[in-house]
Amino acid sequence: MKIYKKWKVLISCILVFSAVACSDFLDEDPLSVQTANSYYVNEEGFEDLVRAAYPLWRDIIQDRTLVLRGTDMFSAGTWDDAATNQGQGPPEDAYDTGFGAGFEPLGTLWNLLYREINRANTVIDRADAVVGMDDGLKNIRVAEAKVLRSLALFYAVQQWGDIPMPLTETTVPDKEVIKVAAADVYSQLIADLTAAETVLPKEATDYGRVTKGTAQFLLARVYLTRGWNFNNSLGGSNVDFDMALDYADKVIAEYPLAADYTDLFPQRNDNPLLETNNPGTQNAKNEEIVFAVQFNTNDLTNAGDDTNANSLVGNDYHSIFGGGADDVPGAVARSGLYNRHLNKFNTTPAIYRLFDPEIDSRYNHNFLGKLYALKDASGFSPVEGGDPIDIKQGDVVLEFRPWNSPALTPAERGLDVGGSLPYSVINTDEYGRIDASKYHDSYKAPMMWKFWEPGIPYGDGGGTFDFALFRSAEAYLIAAEAIVKGATGGSLGSADVYYNRIVDRALGSNAGANPLQASVPEDVSSLASKSYRATGATIDIDMILDERARELMGEYVRWYDLKRTGKLIERANKYNPWTAASGSLDEHHLLRPIPQQEIDLSSNNLGQNPGY
Repeated sequence: MKIYKKWKVLISCILVFSAVACSDFLDEDPLSVQTANSYYVNEEGFEDLVRAAYPLWRDIIQDRTLVLRGTDMFSAGTWDDAATNQGQGPPEDAYDTGFGAGFEPLGTLWNLLYREINRANTVIDRADAVVGMDDGLKNIRVAEAKVLRSLALFYAVQQWGDIPMPLTETTVPDKEVIKVAAADVYSQLIADLTAAETVLPKEATDYGRVTKGTAQFLLARVYLTRGWNFNNSLGGSNVDFDMALDYADKVIAEYPLAADYTDLFPQRNDNPLLETNNPGTQNAKNEEIVFAVQFNTNDLTNAGDDTNANSLVGNDYHSIFGGGADDVPGAVARSGLYNRHLNKFNTTPAIYRLFDPEIDSRYNHNFLGKLYALKDASGFSPVEGGDPIDIKQGDVVLEFRPWNSPALTPAERGLDVGGSLPYSVINTDEYGRIDASKYHDSYKAPMMWKFWEPGIPYGDGGGTFDFALFRSAEAYLIAAEAIVKGATGGSLGSADVYYNRIVDRALGSNAGANPLQASVPEDVSSLASKSYRATGATIDIDMILDERARELMGEYVRWYDLKRTGKLIERANKYNPWTAASGSLDEHHLLRPIPQQEIDLSSNNLGQNPGY
């Protein structure tokens, strides 16, 4: 049984009172008149309390603005606007005056994280009063809560620095908010995670629960981050890199890599016309996945938190990245075949150029190279006043050329720009820039459809695949980074060995070859290339960050990666068109402003981070 299911059904029974679906619950125990103090005192009630600490992670991982935007990888769409508007755009990309304490995503993420912290605290505090439950099982459940609390605190301390660190359940209103030094937060994280590691099993009784590997993976991240010792404020030292390597090796030993990168994500073809309605084709229990936020095919149990008014039903990662097929010839309005693409997170122009499109399997999985007509379009004219052509269902209507193979001759271009092909062809230097064509009404770039799920109904949510928050491929890259920073004693050897294992998995039958990326990714007109196979002499932090971009694209880590390594300002200014045009990003943005709502509600002077 998936860990979320019973808790969601239980809440639904309380709210809906369905006499058919929930009669067993109502007949046996009228939960609508239960109180926390009378329900969470035995094994059944305590187990439900622990389950209640998991669903909120669906909302947290789908609140991505402060994690993906404003980085080198994702920004707002229509990149020409970044220049023509002098960078006056989305605050999270432009880092302008709109990015202040009142910026809504700050309060949203803060509230989600602290609600999760309080849920975990409730589990921890109420454990001693539970009767009739095996102590060993109870200790495992408390350890689960400590890992979930640690993860929420870890996100918060990276975003805001010195933060409140409540370690007990909030039972009465208290408007005094006390901040704790970031170094003390890291000490608490390590203490809790180390204790949890000794208690948690390697394999959970219910798939989806926190395990020993979850604690070990998070320890690897925490030690790695503390080792960088942001502004000398985390209490870190070089020993932390040794510890990060040690824990990464533990994860690598227990969680073997999937044979193919595409095994980790929903299975599909490039042409949606070939798909059938088959949600949930991802192998959720792939051995590489250390911890995943779960979704499923049951609408009743597929939402996030019931108390969150904005909670989606299902995973929405299929619908929030750039691209879309709504305005091309042969499109079907509101079709589930390509589904909805909201352009909230558009791949920056440079990121396409980090991949070798010919031999790196991640390029073809992450980006859609062609759009196909979903229905006939008779009498369509590609140019004003030109001869009409007929487009048949299944015909190519739009092709995105890889960066290293641009279309240069009329025979390779579409009729809309004076070429001879009966479809539009867009080169990489035109992604997100080319003027509207008869083949499309707006700026176009390839869909980032790494998470696209075939066969689900059109909409923002409804996705069923489990979102892998931790997987062992990242552990290899954590190990490589730790070694570059001075760690020694890795079980696989030098940093380039760990790094190249991930590259070679992506190369498949071409393992051992030299994959080529653009030498200057930000210069979208340049065809100069360089290898991204590492050697002991070439591997460095930028090379690792490039590989993290390729491997972990869209996986809820990017801002944390750039902040940890001190590369946010350099890389966002280089690759993000809005950030570059604004010119406002500076050192004070490496900590976020404390949300104004939190400052206003505090009875004491909570203070604000410098520069805001």
